[in-house]
Amino acid sequence: MKAYSIDLRKRVLSMCDQGHGTTEVARVFAVSPAWVRRLKQRRREDGQIAAQPGGGARYCRLTDQGRKQLRRLIEQRPDSTLAQLQEQLIKQGHVRCGLTTIYRALSNMGWSFKKDASSQRTGSTGHR
Repeated sequence: MKAYSIDLRKRVLSMCDQGHGTTEVARVFAVSPAWVRRLKQRRREDGQIAAQPGGGARYCRLTDQGRKQLRRLIEQRPDSTLAQLQEQLIKQGHVRCGLTTIYRALSNMGWSFKKDASSQRTGSTGHR
């Protein structure tokens, strides 16, 4: 989503400064009342009205070697949690990555994450 322009921000604040309510201003400019409140708060607290820098998604990818090792770890201990797998990958010197990265890698390999009553991984798509 693209940030609102400085021009729009100035017009919103100008209307607020003229005594119009947050909900009314939001309706006139087709923005959310929460955004108007945050804009007014930011101006009040630090004098800024420009958009804050966006973070964007940042996640690492496992190397081919890391994926191979992950497959070996799952085959050795199919009931491992994502946290346990992460710990093993770090110990073995592979890229330090988040649980979401491991989850995505396993999902792309076709592994299921649901556990049955005996706490073993349920079936996969042929990778067992």
